[in-house]
Amino acid sequence: MSRTTTADLLGVVVDDGSWRSWDAPATDPGGRPDYVAELAAARAHTGGDESVITGSARVAGLPVAVVASDFDFLAGSVGSAAADRIVAAFERATALGLPVLGLPTSGGTRMQEGTPAFLRMAGIAAAVRSHTAAGLPYLVYLRHPTTGGVFATWGSLGDVTFAEPGALVGFLGPRVYEGLYGSAFPGDVQTAEGLAAAGVLDGVATPGQWRQTVVHTLTVWRARPDTGVVPPGWENPTPEVSHRPSSRSPVRPSQDELGAWEAIERTRDPSRTGAADLIADLPGAVELSGTGTGERATATRVWLVVLEGIGCVVVAQDRSRQTEFGSAGRGIGPADLRLARRAMRLAERWAVPLVSIVDTQGAELSAAAEQGALAGEIARSLADLMHLRTPTVSVLLGGGGGGGALALLPADRVVAAGDSWVTPLPVEGASLISHRTVDRAPEIAERQRIRAVDLARAGAVDRVVAVPVSDRDAWRQVLAEEVSRVAASGTGALPRRWPRH
Repeated sequence: MSRTTTADLLGVVVDDGSWRSWDAPATDPGGRPDYVAELAAARAHTGGDESVITGSARVAGLPVAVVASDFDFLAGSVGSAAADRIVAAFERATALGLPVLGLPTSGGTRMQEGTPAFLRMAGIAAAVRSHTAAGLPYLVYLRHPTTGGVFATWGSLGDVTFAEPGALVGFLGPRVYEGLYGSAFPGDVQTAEGLAAAGVLDGVATPGQWRQTVVHTLTVWRARPDTGVVPPGWENPTPEVSHRPSSRSPVRPSQDELGAWEAIERTRDPSRTGAADLIADLPGAVELSGTGTGERATATRVWLVVLEGIGCVVVAQDRSRQTEFGSAGRGIGPADLRLARRAMRLAERWAVPLVSIVDTQGAELSAAAEQGALAGEIARSLADLMHLRTPTVSVLLGGGGGGGALALLPADRVVAAGDSWVTPLPVEGASLISHRTVDRAPEIAERQRIRAVDLARAGAVDRVVAVPVSDRDAWRQVLAEEVSRVAASGTGALPRRWPRH
C-alpha cells in the first residue's frame, strides 16, 4: 500500500497554521563514511535532518504535542539523534501539561548505529511512561509500516491506539522472518485490521476519522470534574427509590411487588435494553476495544464519553454478547476483566469518574476461562476497583450473576434498576447444589434476598430506579445525575463502605 506522508497526515489531523516545530538541528553522530553519506542523501531527499520531527499544534483548537516519524528518512529508523528528540518532546510535553499525539512509521532502530541506538529505546519508554503517569493522554496512530523497536516502545504505550487501514504493523519484520525460516509470515497477522481483531489495537481509522477520535478523546480528558461542595439534598446517604415516570414508557409495578424469580425472568428477555443501547450512540463516544495484550474481550465494552459535561470512562457488560448462564466462551471471561481493569487504570490516571454497568447472568464456564485465571482476574478487578481514588458509579442494569458481576459492582454510588438482582451464582446452580435439580431455582431466588430493594436494605445499593431500562433517555439522565453527584462530592469523599449495614 502507499504510505501516508507526515506532511499529508498533519494536514488532515492538526489545525491549519498551528504547527510549531520544537526541533533544534540534529547532531551528526559521525561514524563510518558510508553512514555519513546515507545521512546526507536522506537529508537531500526529504528536506529534513532526521527521521523524527516534534512540535506543538492544535486539533480543533485543543493544544497538543506531536511526535512523528518520516519513513522516507532511512525507513523512519531511530538512532541517537532521533531518540534524543523523542525523549525531549515527551519531557517538554509533560512539563507543559500537553497531551501527545504519536505518529510512528518506522522499520525500527537504526542498524547503522548498532547496539547503542537499540539501547536508547529504554530511555524512550521511560519518557513516555513519565508522561502518562502525570495524567496526560498519549494517543497513537500507527502508520504503514510500523515495526521493530519503534512498535515495541513508543508505538505500543498509548492510552488509545489506532492504525491506518491496511497498515503493516508488527514486531518482527516479514522480510526477516522469511529470510530466517524460508516461508512467508502469515499475511493477515501483521495488519492493522488483524491486530485490531486480536485486541492489540483499539481500532482502524482513516486520518480524518482519527482526528475526530482525538477530538472526542481529549474532550473527555479535559472535562475532568472539579472538586466542589455537595449540592443541597445530596448529603443524606439513605437509600432512595426513584419513581420518576417516563413520558414514553409506563413505570413498572413497585419493587416490593416484584418477585425475585420474576425479576430474573425479565432480565433474561433477549429484547431487553442493555448497556450498549445506552452508551454506544452517545455523541462523541470513543470505544476502546482491546486489552492491549493480544486478546479481545467478548462480553465487556469500554467507552470514553461525556455525561452532563463531565468526562467519564464507562466499562459495561454487554448482554447482547452473552448466553443465559455464561456458558463456554459467552460469559464474563478473563479478557473481559482485563479490559475492565484497563478502563480502571485509565480513569485513575486521567482523574475522571469510572462508570461500571453490570448486566450478566454469570461468568464464563469453560476450561479456557479457568486456565486464563478467571478467579484471579475477578479478585484483581475487585481489589483495583475498591482502591481507585477517582469517583466511581456502578449501575446494576439487569442480571448480577456471581463473581462476574461482583467484579464491577462496588462503587461510591451504586444504582440499580427495579427489576435487577445479584446472586452468588446462577440460582439454577444453587438449586443443583442444594437439591440436585434446577426445578427449585425459583424458591431459592426468593430465599436469597437477591432483588434490588433487598440490596438497598442491606446497604449495597444507594438508589433503586423504577423507570424501565427501555426508557433510554431516562436512564441516560440517571447516569448523568449520578456522575454529577460523585464529581461534586470530590475524589475520595464517598468512601467505599460497601456493603453498608
